[in-house]
Amino acid sequence: MDCHLSESPQPRLGVLVLENDETLEEDLRRVFAPDVARLHISRVPSRAELNPDTLHAMAATLPAAVDLLPKAPSYAAIAYGCTSGAMMIGAKKVEALITRTLPAGHITDPLTATLAALKTLKIQRLGLLTPYIPSVATPLRQAFEDHGLTVARSLSFGEDQEARVARISPQSLIKAATHLAQGGDIDGLFLSCTNLRTFGVIPALEDALNLPVLSSNQTLCWHMAQLTGLTENTTGAGRLWTAPVPQTGYGNRVERLTTP
Repeated sequence: MDCHLSESPQPRLGVLVLENDETLEEDLRRVFAPDVARLHISRVPSRAELNPDTLHAMAATLPAAVDLLPKAPSYAAIAYGCTSGAMMIGAKKVEALITRTLPAGHITDPLTATLAALKTLKIQRLGLLTPYIPSVATPLRQAFEDHGLTVARSLSFGEDQEARVARISPQSLIKAATHLAQGGDIDGLFLSCTNLRTFGVIPALEDALNLPVLSSNQTLCWHMAQLTGLTENTTGAGRLWTAPVPQTGYGNRVERLTTP
């Protein structure tokens, strides 16, 4: 009997999620339904501890995670799902590690995605909330400032264990974000880390604070949708999803901003 082969019309997306991340994959599947995109997840071997050494070490394990993605004819986009890892390793190196193994139309990560989102929303003075210890939180703050942003206020929970990050309560996130906004000298908030459970708190925070609120998972999903032309078929949390996107020469797609 003849066997006819066909390729799905939905764009194919690959995402590299950290071994100990309990949150990002759920949020991705909220945004990219099966009838919108073919979503393939691989896990990056990573330590339970969250510190500069373990983040840098992922540069060695990232190619193995890419190699475990299906060898499909093409990927519209591949994302590396770690904000602090992208900051420590560098977006350009992350891109090189991914494309060395598997080509894709676009490569992104939460830090690159957040920089694009901040530009779209015209946010210049940022409030930064992280779960990290100072040796991770301070370089992240510097990464934003290196791109011309002012981090006017910042606050961290001081966690160095991935399992504890995933269990920071929504109430704690709301309380900390509200405290950051009380100074009145910021025009947007960013909640950093793909393991934070932020999708459920963003709308309430934006309503209460009258500020745009961004998070790692939210901006990563949004950027993947923008880069692959899926914005009309996806819905995510917050004002970001309804903001007009600056024209950059790629239709309605947002440009890729790289970190040093």
